[in-house]
This record gives sequence, structure tokens and C-alpha cells, in this order.
Amino acid sequence: MSESTSPDDLFRRIATAQHQLDAGFSHLPPHAEPVLDEAAAAILQQAAERLHDNYPYAHPLYAGQMLKPPHPIARAAYALTMSVNPNNHALDGGRASSAMELEAVAELAKMFGFPQYLGHLSSSGTFANLEALWVAKQLQPGRGIAASDQAHYTHTRIGGVLGLPFVEIPSDATGRMDLDALKQALEKHDIGTVVATLGTTAVGAVDPLDQILKLQQKYKFRIHVDSAYGGYFTLAQNLAPAARAAYDSIPQADSIVVDPHKHGLQPYGCGAVLFRDPSVGQLYKHDSPFTYFSSKELHFGEISLECSRAGASAVALWATQRLLPYTRDGQFARDLSSSHEAALEFNRRLAANPAFVIPNVSPALDIVFWTAAASTPAESSAFAQSIFDKAAENNLYLALATLPARYFPPGTWKATPEAHQETVLCLRSVLMKPEHLHWLDQIWSRLIKAAAA
Repeated sequence: MSESTSPDDLFRRIATAQHQLDAGFSHLPPHAEPVLDEAAAAILQQAAERLHDNYPYAHPLYAGQMLKPPHPIARAAYALTMSVNPNNHALDGGRASSAMELEAVAELAKMFGFPQYLGHLSSSGTFANLEALWVAKQLQPGRGIAASDQAHYTHTRIGGVLGLPFVEIPSDATGRMDLDALKQALEKHDIGTVVATLGTTAVGAVDPLDQILKLQQKYKFRIHVDSAYGGYFTLAQNLAPAARAAYDSIPQADSIVVDPHKHGLQPYGCGAVLFRDPSVGQLYKHDSPFTYFSSKELHFGEISLECSRAGASAVALWATQRLLPYTRDGQFARDLSSSHEAALEFNRRLAANPAFVIPNVSPALDIVFWTAAASTPAESSAFAQSIFDKAAENNLYLALATLPARYFPPGTWKATPEAHQETVLCLRSVLMKPEHLHWLDQIWSRLIKAAAA
């Protein structure tokens, strides 16, 4: 199947697979099932009409937020599995899908270089991050969490949920965690876990994990890698040396989170958490005789905080991995490299156009941000908002982000006493679709038209 699979082809293949699945239960007596009658068909038509009230997330001209359409095989496998609707909390509720989850998670662990590990899927990166930091709390009670000011806001919330102090580490002029600021915080605070983000959801920055590991030797903290958005870029072949060094250091981290529902071509919600030390499984120990009764094998509910989870997510990921394996020379990896190249080329075009100003560094992954050229950050912000609005009128969908003015080169705006504290409204694109590289001319022409207007 390809990403241009028509709806008719998709549903035909699902129907064929559904007949194969139904045949496995044909030995059972028939029973009555709900039928979708004309009233149900009318309701579905209404739902389709209501769903028009969305941005065209799957189209390449949607170049705004982190929204990537699931691969057709993931959609098909998910829909197929929903006729069984397994629950991967316990083997009793999802025997086949639990086995497929084990295999899918093993592929993630292999991709990240974890030869021994404990891990599972989750409903989101948020819950996966919660679980990683919950484990850290059990191992180091009362010790704080540190993360960059560009880390996802979920970490601040998780610190509150877990009752742990949260220390925000300033980012440097490239959006990465400032190592000097981290050293000062480690001297001043009792920090038990440092969250390294590979990459940040605002600007795609990759924290210097390789350098953070050197500090770990002195200050004895755990390292959790939040790569919910950027984790799959470990397979990309065209990363800059600093980003490559960070990704190559992942096998030394204590835990990692990745979201297959971002770059992994999966439907929402599908996150994953992995621990390098399998012995952390003992922290989850509990007894539930009514749930874990039919098998002495591993139940996912015995190694996760989350209980009921969609087995369909595991089957969809399993199927996608078999069609598009996680190999550095495979199609999946080439598409990631293509997304990065699209971001680099888009950034080059922005740099060459006097209507725009670009940040201090080239895109580390596939997020590009820029703003309009003007005398002050306030004027740039006003122009950026206007360009955003005009682009949407021309069917180009971008995003907006308010970011520190220090992310742009000195002299971009008139110097003021408050310049180092100022923010500026930026235009932002996540060029995460494999087609984006080939659609750059279309995107660029619409952007130029919006800027001229």
C-alpha cells in the first residue's frame, strides 16, 4: 500500500482482511450484531459534514502544527482490530495484540540501541513521560526534576502531580539547554532527574545529551530523554554533527519516550516508554487476581501505570513496522531525511529573502521558524500575524509561536535595554510529511504572495 491509496482501495483491503479475521471465529454459533441502518447512515453523513470543520491536516499545504497522517496500513490494521477491540492491559483481554505489542516495542528498543530494556506502548507521550518520571521518583524520592525552558510543558505539570520540585533550565541562543545554567542548577538544587529533549516541540532543538551525560558522572542524576516528537530522527542520515552526537548517546540514557503517533505514522494515541534497566519492573508490583488469571506470562498491566489501553494501537504499529522497517537505509529513514532536507531548503530560501529573518541556527530536525523583517520585535510580530492570516486565505496553513528574540542574530532589531528579555511572534512550520520536500515550490509561492499582500 502507498500513501496515495484511494479510500475505495483502503476499504476493500480492510474488508478482505476482515473476512480472514472472521473466519477464525466461524466455529462459534452465529449471534445477532447491531446493523447500520439508514438512520445510522444519515448520522455518519452528518459526522462527515461536521468533520469539514478542520484544517486539511493530511495535505502537504498544511505545514503548521505537528500533525502527520497515519499510513494507510496503520489505518487499515487499526480498523480491522477494532472488530475485536482488545485491551492490552492483560493477556486475557488482548492475547494476540499483546504479543504484537511486545514485538513492536522490541523494534523501538532496537532502534534506540537498548539491548536490555523494559517498555510498552501508552496512550500518549504525556503519560509515557509521567511514567518515566514516576519511576525516577521511586528510585530517588524527593529529588527534583530539571528540564529546559523549551521542554514540553507537560514536565512542569508532571512535577506537580508527583509532588517533586521542578527546576527550569534556561535555553541558549540556539534553543538548546544551556549547559552552564544546568551546572549552576545542579550545584544549587537537589536534582534527581534531568530531562533532555530531542527535539523541542517549539523549534526542534536537540539538547546536548552527550554533554549532559558527562555531568551525570559528577552529580549522579538520572537522565530521561523526551523524544516524543524527535525520537525517530535517530534513523536520519543527514543530521548535523551536534544533533548526531546527541542521538548517538541515547543508549546511555536511563529512559526514553517516543510518540509513534507523530513521526511513526500512527493514529492518535500511541506513545511509548522504554527503560534501560529492566529491573525497574519490580516498582510496579501489585496483585489483581480478577485480571491476571489465565496466563503466567507477562501482562502489560504489571509493568505500566496505565491500565486499559487500545490493543488496536499495537496492531497498527506492528503492521507499519513490517511494511516500513526501522533500518537506516530503508524508506522510513529516507522519509525522515527528506523532511529534514525540506526544512533546510526552506530555511535557505527564507535566508535569501529580505522580507524575512531567520534564527541563529539551521533547523536541527524538520521544524522551521522565522519572522518578518522590521525595526522592532513588535513590528515583526504584527507582520508575522498578517502573513499567517493571508497565507491561510491562499490555502497555506502555517503555525505561530512566541519565542525569545535572542534566538535571532544580534542586530536583527534596534537595540533596547530590554532586548534580551523581549519575545517575538514567529511563523512556524513542521515539514514532517514525506511529500513536503516536493511541495516546497507550492508552499514558497503562497508564502511570498502572503508576504507581498
